[in-house]
Amino acid sequence: MITEAQMRLLALCSIRVEGKSVDWALIARCVLRGHLDALCEGTIPEESASAKKALPILRHGLRAPLSDHTSRIDEELRLAEKAGANLTTVLDSSYPENLRSVPDLPPFLFFRGDLFAEADKNSVAVVGTRDASDIGLSRAKRVARELGEAGFTISSGLARGIDTAAHETALHFERRTLAVLGTGITRCYPKENAGLLEQITQSGAVLSQFWPSRSPGRDTFPRRNHVTSGISLASVVIEASRTSGAKMQARVASEQGRHVLLLRSLVETQEWARKMVESGRATTVDSTTQIIERLRDPTPTRHQPLTEQLRLDVE
Repeated sequence: MITEAQMRLLALCSIRVEGKSVDWALIARCVLRGHLDALCEGTIPEESASAKKALPILRHGLRAPLSDHTSRIDEELRLAEKAGANLTTVLDSSYPENLRSVPDLPPFLFFRGDLFAEADKNSVAVVGTRDASDIGLSRAKRVARELGEAGFTISSGLARGIDTAAHETALHFERRTLAVLGTGITRCYPKENAGLLEQITQSGAVLSQFWPSRSPGRDTFPRRNHVTSGISLASVVIEASRTSGAKMQARVASEQGRHVLLLRSLVETQEWARKMVESGRATTVDSTTQIIERLRDPTPTRHQPLTEQLRLDVE
């Protein structure tokens, strides 16, 4: 059963005024700090550009009682229940621990499968291009396998290419994996990964930060990257062009204070990757062993030259 506090949180997220809504991350930050009542009273106890922009929208939306929004919320909850999904919010102990530490956290997640706090706080994102090369897929599989063997949960975005290889490898070796969707929990994109999605729900979890009915859109996949990064200790990028969503995730991960670990082959072929390393926002890695060594460091560090040859070329 959904609690009154959860319903109030969802109602705040459902406010729309002339097509605009209150920044959901702002809502999440305030509620996480214990300010749900203040928000419901039309006060935003945060001084930021986002708060100033959101305040008139919030107050206009609160001219009507929050209860007026429950019909839409009830329908979304019905759709989630029909899909076998559960709800967790920043109010709940089940909400992923890693996400609590980033400023762009979502206020709620719908999920299928199970959330395990101890396992999921050791998540590592393995991501990359949809148009992966054979060697890129091979590297993704090896990284996912070796990280899984070392006790890490593999997170990714259920996209074609690198993401799919990472999820499938974790499942093959009976390791835990998390899939973060760029749609509502009732949908699957791409459709050909519907079977993979179902497998993940049996030995991991599928997560969505959107209303259950939300269809894929131009904004949903970039927003998905924020959660995939935030839920993870690090983002390991296997292959990614300058237009790839994985490049965006690398940037987001750096801004969130997460480790950004780029394979040497990527750094040597992509200018954006090289610039991230040169600016100290990412680290070049040659092997899963080096990835794990970086993960033992609680904070990202500036790139240190590595001389080891690329062992990820080898099966």
